[in-house]
Amino acid sequence: MPAHGDLVEIRLGPQRAWIVCHPELTHDVLMDPHTYDKGGPLYDRLGKLMGDGLVTCRQATHRDKRRLLQPGFRPSHVAAYTDLVTEEAESVCHAWQAGRTVPVTEAMMTLTTRVISRVLLSDSLDDPTTAEVRDCLTDVVRGLFVRTVVPIDALFRLPAPANRRYRHALSRLHAIIDAAIAERRRGADRDDVLGTLLAAVRGDGGETPITDQEVHDHLITLLLTGVEAPALCLADAFSLLARHPEAERRLHAELDAVLPGGRRPGPEDLPHLVHTRCVVSETLRHSSPGWLFTRVATRDTELAGCRLPAGATVLYSPYLLHHDPSSFPDPERFDPDRWLPGKPTAEQRRALMPFSAGNRRCLGDEFAMVEAILALATLAGRRRLRHVPGYVERPPRPAITLGPRTLVMACEARYRASDPRTAGDHVVDHT
Repeated sequence: MPAHGDLVEIRLGPQRAWIVCHPELTHDVLMDPHTYDKGGPLYDRLGKLMGDGLVTCRQATHRDKRRLLQPGFRPSHVAAYTDLVTEEAESVCHAWQAGRTVPVTEAMMTLTTRVISRVLLSDSLDDPTTAEVRDCLTDVVRGLFVRTVVPIDALFRLPAPANRRYRHALSRLHAIIDAAIAERRRGADRDDVLGTLLAAVRGDGGETPITDQEVHDHLITLLLTGVEAPALCLADAFSLLARHPEAERRLHAELDAVLPGGRRPGPEDLPHLVHTRCVVSETLRHSSPGWLFTRVATRDTELAGCRLPAGATVLYSPYLLHHDPSSFPDPERFDPDRWLPGKPTAEQRRALMPFSAGNRRCLGDEFAMVEAILALATLAGRRRLRHVPGYVERPPRPAITLGPRTLVMACEARYRASDPRTAGDHVVDHT
């Protein structure tokens, strides 16, 4: 049972706040969204970027927004995205030349930007625009964190280079989304998220029509949440595998058995990529991109024996929970076998919450898992990534998300140069 010490009072500048340090207590908070609603400094800043989207909206409007967007991310729909993910992963892999270094983080950002933009907008963004979206998102996420921890708006109105980059990136993101919406309205309907939203504007489903601003806000929200976090997860996975050769060996053995001859994975292969899923799950535990979130008490309440006033900020950290040795023995060790079928306890499954919990759980949680599994299987099936000489593992630097933002690794081919999967490569893997 949670103890009083599992809720710790801290200071956020001049304000009091409470951080939840026990998984069951965290679930108590997340499963009661009417008492602990979205809010706090992070969401206040995100709201200025995303508008009243699914991530930042208050509980009163959340249900209708989620119901509108949910069909695009149901498991049955996610299976249809398999070819999309593997196609984009193969495209990224094709640019990785054996014997050279590759900018892993940048490549993963490119991959996830292409994937989510196609889910949202089909093929509305060409390659240069997709690359611009990727770079803009990088600048926006960096600027958002600074604005969250230093909540003094006057500082960000100064004409400093970082402020100009942030404002330009934000302006371009909004302009690109507006242009995609305008282009779609001039063309044919498409079966994607934008198509669903425009149908809702027309009131096609008999529901109260949504506004043009809501269409824009939903797309910005899904774009922002669907790019950086999954990209950093994949970059972390490659970094961790390079430092843990036994886990990497088992991954490669599974890929060679399940996808012989370098076959592209399909939805029917997902149940058989057991170790691949374990690698993704353990990466999310060990190096969860989402590391700190807030809620706000909507009324005077009591939590773990503490009286919290209405308006109190309550924080929880997946990183803290995932590194608690009472839930995960030897928590600093990267061990994908923790997640083999039948091995994790019910308590460990509850303590793993990279996608939050309750009715505010990430809309695209299963999509994100499938995307990561398919991308990892496609890329690791064709290339092995090694840390460059002199690489030093450093503690993660806090931002809106955690992860290696400038990871560069050396690329090796896994098959002979004559193999069609690695045509043009000149490095032979003799292992």
